[in-house]
Amino acid sequence: MTDTGLSSSLTLPCGVVLKNRCAKSAMSDSLGDGRGNPTDGQVALYSRWAYGGAGLLIVGEVHGDPQYLEKPGNLVMRSDSDHRRFRELAAAGRENNAHLWLQLGHAGALAYPPCGRPVGPSALDLPELSCDAMTLPEIANLPGFFAETARLARELGFGGVQLHAAHGFLLSQFLSPRFNLRGDAYGGGVANRVRLLVEVIEQVRAAVGPDFPVAIKLNSSDGIEGGLGAEDALQMLRILDQTSVDLIEISGGSYFPGAQKQLAQRRSGPYFTEFTLDARNCTEKPLMVTGGFKTREQAELALESGAADIVGMARALVLNPELPQDWMEGKAVQPEFPVFSEAPEGGVTAWYTMKLAEYAGCGPRVDTILARQALELYDQRDQDRVRLWNERFL
Repeated sequence: MTDTGLSSSLTLPCGVVLKNRCAKSAMSDSLGDGRGNPTDGQVALYSRWAYGGAGLLIVGEVHGDPQYLEKPGNLVMRSDSDHRRFRELAAAGRENNAHLWLQLGHAGALAYPPCGRPVGPSALDLPELSCDAMTLPEIANLPGFFAETARLARELGFGGVQLHAAHGFLLSQFLSPRFNLRGDAYGGGVANRVRLLVEVIEQVRAAVGPDFPVAIKLNSSDGIEGGLGAEDALQMLRILDQTSVDLIEISGGSYFPGAQKQLAQRRSGPYFTEFTLDARNCTEKPLMVTGGFKTREQAELALESGAADIVGMARALVLNPELPQDWMEGKAVQPEFPVFSEAPEGGVTAWYTMKLAEYAGCGPRVDTILARQALELYDQRDQDRVRLWNERFL
């Protein structure tokens, strides 16, 4: 096998070794059974990704509290979940010496209204989004929810956890001055806005012990006026450097109305490597950078330049689940990204999500459909699951 740097191992601060520098970053694959449990198709998909060569796989949006789901295809891990199915998923992700981590989420103000309760650090009343402000007791309970989910993740055989503090979900909302208008210890300056994330890290670490990977996903910028910017994000990295996290994944953007979208249309290469080069001056933690990687040369340059310790990919591994293995074997292949004309809001994301359903054997072949049609299928699937979710959790 050609040693490109992508194939070199990485030892995390907790002592765990990742076999290479390629990661399948978290996506909301929405392949749960509608009751919060993994499905056969989801297990098969993560097995395929494991044999595709990535050293690290991350399952997106796994919740400890079903009130704060992102979509009714998310997973819910708690004491009364189907632990047998979760163990099957964990085992699939360990195949081929890969690591499978769970991204622990809380949608906050973005909670799916037909099944959940939108809440955030501050009350919002926007044309497309509204939520209640969290009380201090509710905030105080949050670290414990994350910690219990992380403890179960370890017990059920997963290799690590990632705390989702990006893309406009709850922990990201606390970090953002656009959405965190609190006047108490959790709002205002950078140190206060990052306080909840630090408390979550501390309780999760106490629950899983010193030798279990705990990662975070952080925005370099919200991409929205008045939101988190690069200067504040770098200050937060200095604070997070003093915690016990093992890996910091850098991303950007938000699902809030008005946020900048479709970064790929504005940039031809990786999106966040300039930020991570600056981040090297703020933290000694290993950095993973995700977004915009389309060629092996781009991935290798990110590693060689010091911009990343791990390269994260999402849509590229939807198009070619075996891409990491191809690259580490020296093959000059790159995914052929489809071009969508006149795609509706959310249509491109829906197309990629339905592509995952195709792989899992529970959706149509999407190469022949438009983004608009994919969005219709995606929305209908969510509507069909609302009854299942509410029967299970309400």
